[in-house]
Amino acid sequence: MTRPDGRDVRDLLGMHSRAARFMAACFALTCVISVAYTSSDVRAVWPMVLAIVVCSTAAFTLVLSRGDPMPLGQSLLVSLTGAVTSGLVLSVVPVPVNDMTQLWMFGMSTAVFTFMCVRGRTALAWLGLGLMVLVTAIWSSTTGQGAMYGVSLTVINAGPVLMSTFFAYTIRPQARVIYELREQSTQRIASASASAAVLEERDAQLDRLDLLARPLLERVASGIPLTTAERQECELLEAQLRDSLRAPVLQQTDVIDAVHAARNRGVEVVLLDDHGMDDTNPAVRDRIHSSIVRELTAITRGKVTIRILPPRRTAMATMLVDAEDVRRIEFDHNGMQLVRQGDRGELGTSSMSVDPTTDSAVDPE
Repeated sequence: MTRPDGRDVRDLLGMHSRAARFMAACFALTCVISVAYTSSDVRAVWPMVLAIVVCSTAAFTLVLSRGDPMPLGQSLLVSLTGAVTSGLVLSVVPVPVNDMTQLWMFGMSTAVFTFMCVRGRTALAWLGLGLMVLVTAIWSSTTGQGAMYGVSLTVINAGPVLMSTFFAYTIRPQARVIYELREQSTQRIASASASAAVLEERDAQLDRLDLLARPLLERVASGIPLTTAERQECELLEAQLRDSLRAPVLQQTDVIDAVHAARNRGVEVVLLDDHGMDDTNPAVRDRIHSSIVRELTAITRGKVTIRILPPRRTAMATMLVDAEDVRRIEFDHNGMQLVRQGDRGELGTSSMSVDPTTDSAVDPE
């Protein structure tokens, strides 16, 4: 049966590959060569050409048709390959047959039936073989050779179909098991990779924490009273560690440095991340980071609140600057910023759009 992910026994045997289509083309070429070699003493050539078309169509149908088992309608038509080609060829070959290679359609049809078993249509493959035997028996009977002569010509082809039947009832069910084992192995590998990534990230965070906090912690543990500068450094470090938890998407080196410098100048900076920028294009993310750095660098006092909004909001991020005046900067999903200005009582008395790549103002539409 076809799995939910579309994989089945065809994938296991490579029937979707170019090699499979190449083999089908070789099958058709073999039919052509067989007819060219054996058509010198037939009463008409066109039935043999039509038999080539029937065999070739059946072969490509087996390779190209989707679904497992093979669709019923297509399977019924393919099962008629042996009967139709036998009827066409036997209608024009001499009686008795001069060369057994003139009966090439038996082997070609049997090949089709074996692959029908592979495609999950074993019963129809045996039906097709039975119809081919029946048509041949009727031909041999009506030509005075006896029905058993026709049966003896075709019944030997039951061997390959029997082997493919064994394949259908033993190997085909294992295809599902094989894919389940592959999927379990893939899941285990993915789980192990995820666990390794988590451990690697944890180690990186611990190394970063050790680098940032160890000197101050050792200084605190020494028991010597902290200086004013050291107390300020502790406050800045605490704020930086808090930012790493509350606003991970803003933990770029240039943003971290700009935030640290602004806080060192006495500016109160608050960073919030509601994950609206998690899947953003890197170019847009860099554009927003650059705008944030530029704004923070220009501020000498006041308060700045930078928030990455939740997904599916009209704006992606906002930046509220409360200094000499109050400005609200909104970043759209392309990284363009809209600046709204106003006094402390009423925000939004005027607005303009700014391209952060050029710092040029653009009139809002």
